[in-house]
Amino acid sequence: MEQQSYLSDIEFNPVLASTGKRFLNYLIDLIAFLVFWYLLLIVFISAGGTISSYPPYSGPDLLFRVVILLFYAMFMFLCELIFNGRSVGKLITGTKAVNEDGTQMQPKTIFARSLSRAVPFDQLSALGNPSHPWHDKWTKTYVIDVKKTTLYDIAAQ
Repeated sequence: MEQQSYLSDIEFNPVLASTGKRFLNYLIDLIAFLVFWYLLLIVFISAGGTISSYPPYSGPDLLFRVVILLFYAMFMFLCELIFNGRSVGKLITGTKAVNEDGTQMQPKTIFARSLSRAVPFDQLSALGNPSHPWHDKWTKTYVIDVKKTTLYDIAAQ
């Protein structure tokens, strides 16, 4: 109970991450995912698996893309879950994903954010100022600049 009364005395004033930082986060996360994906392929091949014609890949094009999207969603989910709302890119750029009220995201919110990144053109929805892409709108989250965002104690004012 004390925690709720304490939190009600705090005002969250987010400074959203800039479009440039959001784009840099995406590029860094994409590179980190590609490294992760190739390491998985190496482990798969080392364990005796085969990839008949890579590149290009075997199997239907659509199925391969869906598999990649699911692995990307899982990668982002695990990163943001383990690092409390931060991915590899967010760790490097000093940004963090939080709920709209500034609280830490629950695992189900992180999972929803990760899956909604698979929606076509989601990355393009991040362009603009302020940068608030669909996966943030749908899950009621923000990506904030950690160093610039402050919490103000209303009771002290």
